[in-house]
Amino acid sequence: MTTTATYRVKGMSCGHCEGAVTAELSALDGVSAVEAVATTGLVTVASEDPLAEEAVRAALDEAGYELVELADPAPAP
Repeated sequence: MTTTATYRVKGMSCGHCEGAVTAELSALDGVSAVEAVATTGLVTVASEDPLAEEAVRAALDEAGYELVELADPAPAP
């Protein structure tokens, strides 16, 4: 089953930011898709299992951005 979670991320302002966030989160084990939208500050991640918040935070920190909150932890249908 695929799980989808949406995170609010601080610091994204352009397409390059979206690419950096997408690259870091895509490298996490089990991640199958990432959609980062700079204009809203939202990042949606699809993964095999729910991701540990610490892993998401560390990946975003590595890319130079800050995890603000988990906006939507609902699993995909």
